[in-house]
Amino acid sequence: QVHLVESGGGLVQAGGSLRLSCAASGRTFSSYAMGWFRQAAGKEREFVAAVSWSDGQTYYRDSVKGRFTVSGDNAKNTMSLQMNSLKPEDTAVYYCAAGPHYQQYYYWGQGTQVTVSS
Repeated sequence: QVHLVESGGGLVQAGGSLRLSCAASGRTFSSYAMGWFRQAAGKEREFVAAVSWSDGQTYYRDSVKGRFTVSGDNAKNTMSLQMNSLKPEDTAVYYCAAGPHYQQYYYWGQGTQVTVSS
């Protein structure tokens, strides 16, 4: 059974930084992509960033480019999201996901809350 576990969420002031981590277990993800999504209260879940293990490509939504960096260790099935210059609009529950393509995900974590105060 596949498990994805996020950690690193919390409360931070605007302009601050947080680092989220995701640990995956239960299968080999060497040919997969892993990504981060977020869902703010009352809004739909949205894509944040992803890394494709097959070619090392990274992908970001426009609003986080230059502020967030996704990275990971394929051999250890771990992924991180370094979030800098955080804004109140980044407040959301952040989810880790894994799937065969950066636009297709089969497995999801339970989420970790990120709150950015103004």
